[in-house]
Amino acid sequence: MPIEFTHVPGKTHPAGAAVPFFYDFAETATKLGLIEDGGFRKIVVDDTAGLLTNMDLAAQVLERTSSLEVVLTHWAGVVEPTVAARQLASIDRKSGGRLALRMISEPLNDDDAETRPVGHTVIWQRIDEYLVLLKRLWLNDRPFDHEGAFYSIKGGYVPRKGPHGADLVIRMGGQSGTALEVAGRHADVFELAPGSIDEVRQLMERVRGAAAEHGRAGKLRFALPVRIHQSASATSHKAVDVAGPPAQAALSLLAYAALGIDEFMIVGVDSPREIATVGRETIALLRNSLARRETDAFQPGAFASRSSLETRAAG
Repeated sequence: MPIEFTHVPGKTHPAGAAVPFFYDFAETATKLGLIEDGGFRKIVVDDTAGLLTNMDLAAQVLERTSSLEVVLTHWAGVVEPTVAARQLASIDRKSGGRLALRMISEPLNDDDAETRPVGHTVIWQRIDEYLVLLKRLWLNDRPFDHEGAFYSIKGGYVPRKGPHGADLVIRMGGQSGTALEVAGRHADVFELAPGSIDEVRQLMERVRGAAAEHGRAGKLRFALPVRIHQSASATSHKAVDVAGPPAQAALSLLAYAALGIDEFMIVGVDSPREIATVGRETIALLRNSLARRETDAFQPGAFASRSSLETRAAG
C-alpha cells in the first residue's frame, strides 16, 4: 500500500497570522484546496477550543472538501458515549465515510480537564470502556443496557449508523504498557512517538506485540509525525525533524518508510505557500523514490546500487 500523507495544522497560529488555522474562513478554504490537491490524504482537527468545537470544525471541513479525510481528535469524559456515537455517526454519514477518530488521553482544552479521572491506568481504562461502547452502539441493531466502571447506559441505541458502522477507523498512540494494551485492542492506526530509527522500530514491535494478544497484529497501520522545516511556523506538535531542500527531506524519510510506516503526519507547514511547496516537491519526490524502490526490488542488484548512492548523498 502506498504511503499516505496527513496534514497536521499548528495548534498555534504562525508568526504574522491574524488567526489560527481554521478561523479565517476565506484562507482556510484556500488552504484546504491546496492540501487536497497537493497529495495529502487526510487532515487532523485538534483545535484547542475543545471537543465540541472540534466536532463542528470536522463537519465544516468535510462539507468544504470532496475527498479529504478528517482525523477528528477526541477524548473520553466530556460527552456521554450514546451522544458521541450519534454525533460521530451523523458526521461520518454526511461525509460519505471520510471520518476517522483520533483518541487521546489528555484533553486539549483546560476547561475539559476537570472531567479527567486521576491516575494513568484509570484514564486508559475509561478510554477502553468508552471505545467498547461506541463500537457496540455503532453495531447493535437493538437497544442495550450497560453498567460499567465509568458509564451506565439504559436502552443505548444509535438508529442511524455511519457508513462504516463499528469499523470507523480508530487512531491511538502512547508508550506505556497500559496505553499499548488499549491501543492493541482498539487501534486501526497507531500514531508513533518521534524518535530515532531504532526507537521507532522498537515501539512498533511493542505495539505489534500488544495487538497480537488480541489477534490483531496484522491489522495495525503506523503513522509517524514529521516536521518539515520550511519556516518558523509555530507548532506544539512533537515530531521527527526533517530539514533541508525537498530532495534531502524526502531522502531522510525513506529510512522510516522502510520500517513499514504507512503514513507521515506532516506538521509545521501552515501557510498556503508552504502547503503548496511541500505537496508539489517533498511529497511528490518521496512518492517517486518509494515507487522506484518497489520497482528495483524485482531487479537484482539495482536496489543495492541505488541504496549505496542514497547513503552517500545523505552523508
